Order: sequence, then C-alpha cells, then structure tokens
Amino acid sequence: MKRDPTNANTLREALMLLSLNRLKGKRHTFLCGDAGPLAIGIHLNHLLGNSEQVDLLCSKLKSLSQDVVNVQSDLPNEYLYGRAGYLYAILYVNKYVMPQKFDDEFVRLIIEAILVSGRNLSKAFSFKCPLMYEWHESYYLGAAHGVSGILYLLLQVKQYLPDDDLLNLIKPTIDYLTTQRFPSGNFPSSLGRDVDRYVQWCHGAPGFVYLFCEAYKVFHDPKYLQLASECGDVIWERGLLKKGYSICHGVAGNAYCFLELYQSTKEPKHLYRAIKFAEWCFDYNKEHEELSPDRPLSLYEGLAGRLYLYLDIQKPAEAKFPGFTL
Repeated sequence: MKRDPTNANTLREALMLLSLNRLKGKRHTFLCGDAGPLAIGIHLNHLLGNSEQVDLLCSKLKSLSQDVVNVQSDLPNEYLYGRAGYLYAILYVNKYVMPQKFDDEFVRLIIEAILVSGRNLSKAFSFKCPLMYEWHESYYLGAAHGVSGILYLLLQVKQYLPDDDLLNLIKPTIDYLTTQRFPSGNFPSSLGRDVDRYVQWCHGAPGFVYLFCEAYKVFHDPKYLQLASECGDVIWERGLLKKGYSICHGVAGNAYCFLELYQSTKEPKHLYRAIKFAEWCFDYNKEHEELSPDRPLSLYEGLAGRLYLYLDIQKPAEAKFPGFTL
C-alpha cells in the first residue's frame, strides 16, 4: 500500500492479508482490535472502487462505538486498547476516504467521552491537572498507554475541540506533565514510579516528543519545542536499546522521534540522528536484541515496523509514525 497505492493487484493482496472474516470482536482499537483491520479494509476497498463493501465495513466499524461513547463502560482511554485507539481508526478512515464516512457529530461524541472520562478521574482523586487516565490500576504517562498519547491524538484533531477544552483541559494537563520529568530529562512510565529506565516510544521521553511538537504547533509556545528537543537529546544519549529494533519499544521507534523533530524544527541534526539510528537497525545483530519479539514480523514488535521506517526515511519530510500520527 505504501509503495504503490494504485496497483490493484497489490491492493487485493493486502485485502486478503487482513482476514476480515476472522475478526474476534474483542477489542475496539486500530492497533490491537477489530477497528484497525476494518479501517484499512475500508481504505483498500475505497481504492479498489468497491463502494458497497466500503459501506458494509463502515457500518461494522461504527457498530463498535457503543462501549466507546458510553463513559460508564470499563473501556480504557489509551491508544493500544482504548478509546483513543478507536478514535484513531475513525480519523484514519475520514482522512483517506472521501467524502468522509463519519460525520463531525460522531467524532465529537468519541472525543467527549475521552474528555469526560479524564475529567471524572482527575476530580475523583484530586489530581493537580484537569485530565488523568488509568490503565491496569496505574496512571501511565507515555504514548502507548498513557496521557501523552491520548493528548497527542486530540491535538492532531484540534478542529473538533472548542478553545475552552484546548486551553482549560488539554494545555494545563500538558504543563502538569512537564513537572514530572526526571533530572535526566526523561519521563516516568507512570505517576509515582521513580525508576528512570525506559527510553522507548511506549514509555518515556520518545512518546513525549510527539506531544510537545504537536503542542508547539497548536499553542505556538516555543517552550514546547524546546522540551521536544531536550527529549531528543535523551533519546540520542540513551536510545540504542537492548530490547531490539521495534517501533514500539526499540530503536526504530526512537528513530521516528528524530524524524518528527526534523519536521518540526528543520534542524539537520535530527535527520542525521534518525539516519544513524536507522543504520543501527540495518546492521542486524542478535547482540542488539536480548529477547526475540513475541510477534517477530509485526508492525509494532517486528520486521514490518523496521521496513516501514526504511521506506519513510527516504522521504523524511513526509514520514509518519504508523498507527499513531495521522
């Protein structure tokens, strides 16, 4: 799809790989649930001109929203398994399929559920920020399971948010997160965790690069770009990981952070750093990977993510972290 979105044979092969008849109906998100295959299936069928199939899959995708818009459900809000992951799937379809299949009112219902859930938790436990989110009884901060990933997605679609939400909910929460930094410039994986250990997209400074770069674009405050750059320095110093090459918790994901910084600052050093991390991934060596991934061919844990990076780095101004950046 990425290399040749107009080749019908390639699109049909990709459609077969989705195995849409084998969806499990257990999860709602783009990366770890039914919403992802459905969203990509909609995109592929749209490119192939299969309008009836597009409408059918859109109906199936929308049918997953019952638990998402119900703030009383036990659905979390994070990217991998929660409301943010479902919202990404809806926004993905709206980006690539015209005319848009999901109206603004439906998108706002999902966003409102995320905001209400965050406000309710913050008030219930008297947090010092307007929004807070919980996953597995921890208050995660990183991109995959935590506040920074949720807020990053919301900032990407600021057109759906009134200024009151941006200025009185999202911005103060971002500013609160900046107070949680370690002296090293890294961030904890969750509130109350004082171990300065993780420097990977899912936990730690790498995920915050995206939040701060997007906050700079929305609020035009240079402090956010400075924070993003400082996170980049942490990644450069500590981001060659023994966990291996993945984009979720490996070096390929950290390389993507430098591409984001390059796009936001236009500073060549960030592109240089991205290339060097990508070169490290090219030099495949089992010594770089203490444990084999559970899913060694997958996008977020395995080979597919590295290949995606290799394609993206050829056009660094257009690179997007897959499944995270719209």
